[in-house]
Amino acid sequence: MRIGLLGTGNVARALGHGWRAAGHDVLLGSRNPKERTDLGLPVAGLSETAAHAEVLVNATPGTVSVQLLHSIGAPALAGILLIDVGVGLSDDYTELSHPNSSLGEQIQEAFPLTPVVKTLCTMDATVMIAPNDLEGASTVFLSGDDAEAKRTTGRLLTDLGWAPSSQLDIGGIRTARGQEHFALLFMGIAGGVGAHMFNIKVVTRAAVE
Repeated sequence: MRIGLLGTGNVARALGHGWRAAGHDVLLGSRNPKERTDLGLPVAGLSETAAHAEVLVNATPGTVSVQLLHSIGAPALAGILLIDVGVGLSDDYTELSHPNSSLGEQIQEAFPLTPVVKTLCTMDATVMIAPNDLEGASTVFLSGDDAEAKRTTGRLLTDLGWAPSSQLDIGGIRTARGQEHFALLFMGIAGGVGAHMFNIKVVTRAAVE
């Protein structure tokens, strides 16, 4: 697929390399593409990236994502699957910028003709593209109102190494706030284990025979 990633930071680059290795046509979108020519991936302007893409990925800071998407324009985004991996945090990473909502919900509300799926925001970029490097299977969540958009997202997650059994659909886009609010617990766990390369796994009750 033609995948456009909005952003050129660690997350966008990691996902871009991961999907390109799986055979997808990847393009990074930047507000200053001429200054981002050393990333090992093709870079274009935001609008050009959106026009190129069958699937867009928001990997921009959550505090500016909606504004940035508005600069591209709702007509250019209509009908394009938008996978949102962003989280809005304060500069010191101690507070959420959407404490009573989520970035995913706000994007969906602002762009009702663009199906939004929230995923991959509960882990570090290294784990996003290498889940099998962990000691065991773990869980990646999906939130969104469009069933077909979630199915496409699931296939793209599989291309990154996430087995279908590790993918958990937790409901509509409103459930994205649970994924994003996990960011504060993620920071605590990272401090506790002294590393960022970890993930969580949903464990259910054992079957009773």
